[in-house]
Amino acid sequence: MERQIERVLILADRPIVSRPIAAATVLEALPAACRIDAALCARVRRYLDRYMHKAGLAEASVEGAAHDGAVTPLANRHGASTDSEWLASAQVYWQPNDYVLVTLGGAGDADDVVATGSMLSAGFDWAQLDVGYRDHWFSPFTDSAMIISTEARTLPSITLSNYRPLTRFGFSYEMFLAEMEHSDAIRFESGFTSGKPRLAGLRLAIEPAPGWSLGANRLMQYGGGARGGTSFGDFFDALFKPHQNDNRDSSDDEFGNQTAAWTSRFIFPGRVPFAAYLEYGGEDTSYEGNYRLGNSALSVGITFPRLWQRFDLTYEASEWQNGWYTHDIYLDGMTHDGRVLGHWGADRRVFVDAVGAQTHMLRIGWNAPFGGYLQLQARTVANESYGINDYERGYDAALSYSRGIRGFTVGGEVLAGRDVFGESYSRIAGFVRFGDEWEAGGAVAEWAEDLARPRGAELFADAGINFSELAIRLDGSPAQTESLGAAAHFAIGARRAVSDRSDLGVRAEFDDIDGDLLLSVRALDYRYRFHNPLAVSVFVGASRLDLATPAYGYYYGAGVQWRNLLPNTDVGLDLRYGDKIARDKLLPSDPPSTKRPDSFYDLTGATLSLSYRW
Repeated sequence: MERQIERVLILADRPIVSRPIAAATVLEALPAACRIDAALCARVRRYLDRYMHKAGLAEASVEGAAHDGAVTPLANRHGASTDSEWLASAQVYWQPNDYVLVTLGGAGDADDVVATGSMLSAGFDWAQLDVGYRDHWFSPFTDSAMIISTEARTLPSITLSNYRPLTRFGFSYEMFLAEMEHSDAIRFESGFTSGKPRLAGLRLAIEPAPGWSLGANRLMQYGGGARGGTSFGDFFDALFKPHQNDNRDSSDDEFGNQTAAWTSRFIFPGRVPFAAYLEYGGEDTSYEGNYRLGNSALSVGITFPRLWQRFDLTYEASEWQNGWYTHDIYLDGMTHDGRVLGHWGADRRVFVDAVGAQTHMLRIGWNAPFGGYLQLQARTVANESYGINDYERGYDAALSYSRGIRGFTVGGEVLAGRDVFGESYSRIAGFVRFGDEWEAGGAVAEWAEDLARPRGAELFADAGINFSELAIRLDGSPAQTESLGAAAHFAIGARRAVSDRSDLGVRAEFDDIDGDLLLSVRALDYRYRFHNPLAVSVFVGASRLDLATPAYGYYYGAGVQWRNLLPNTDVGLDLRYGDKIARDKLLPSDPPSTKRPDSFYDLTGATLSLSYRW
């Protein structure tokens, strides 16, 4: 059902950047989506009907399984593993009036059961307070989240959020305070202290134009034992000045452990709509100032809600540098009950190993003509090789099928793979879920005949040359500048009109930089069109330079374009800057770290290219 709701929101031009998704948000999106895909809307509306009463059963499921081989975490399953013989979850609700909601729930396996979904909620659409076991997912991605996801078991928390966007800019927020599990490995003074660290999360997002959103996320781990809870003044000082508070000579003077990320999501409308999204995060600050992210992570994704009438496809990739979910004060890291709070890929390594990694996920769904939904999902993870542990590339594939039978959804899944230590594993499971959203037998309706790509929505590809200069700082010394001359440049992107003269879009760029590949992604790609063929643009995003280990940094610039030089062909000149693209010195071949443990690369240059659009 999550995939069906995702489709509805894409068809309705609603670019979500977090989960769980409020039922009211989906209800508001249904009218726009129903004009395009009536069969999809019927399934989702049938699912939402369970929430339309004063009291009822919101969700219930039970799963039985058998496994063979190595024990491996199940991604985003609240701490469950392949050896979990059963999984179960349920949630009931009671809504005495429009402003109060009580839910009782739980989720778990044979090892543990947590009251996931048990909450007291009160408030309004612009400010709702949730007290209890609420899940948090700070990312537009469907299969991972660098900051916080459902990889670990749910923490008890107090949450304040809104589900109806505020102001004309579509502002939304979510903030929570949680208590983590007990830890005996919290550094303090000359030894250790025991206690329960606190965890604070903050998400801010805007949706200033249809089909495009931008978000900022923070997670702060602090306190615990003799380290105390810290004052509100210390908390807000660390929130707005992380560089000064988390990079001190003495760990006793540090506030705690922080992560941050920027996210964006762009929806391209038309007969073959899709959503493109990215997440750029950091486990620390970098260089000078509070805005540069250190020990970075970059995730990119694209999802097609419908291909060839019966299929859907999603591809997501992530890569992070060293240091994620580990810390020199909290030696258990940013984990709960042995699972990281964020990306599932970081659980495919030795516990609290600080090594970086890269993951890929491909998911294909099929609305079968004989009824039900068939899904094939493949994942792969590769840890970096510079650490003390030896890893292999891990991978798995899962094939699942579900359909409605007499008021329930039943199905099964077969999973097989090999972990990062070279051990094979497999699991076969069967499940029953409350609700029969597939009672129509997987029917797929024709989309509205008048559905067409809106005017101003374009796909495009660029080809040309780049002229670049690279300033290199290897150990805090003055920069050594290299002029690299001309090299190949290629880009692919999408844009849509958001006003008579303005466009918003996304773009991925590929450049040859002295023999190394530079990948740059634009989270914001804005263009203003004049009445004549001239157009100007500004953009901001992130870059990955493929060095001995990947280097990351901010990427921004501006450009000018002459449109329709030839039919459907434009010529453009972009001036761009890669700001402190950084990597840590982790290899024996790296220069010694006498002043700094990292190296920085400033990229200055221009691209001249032809752009073909269709």
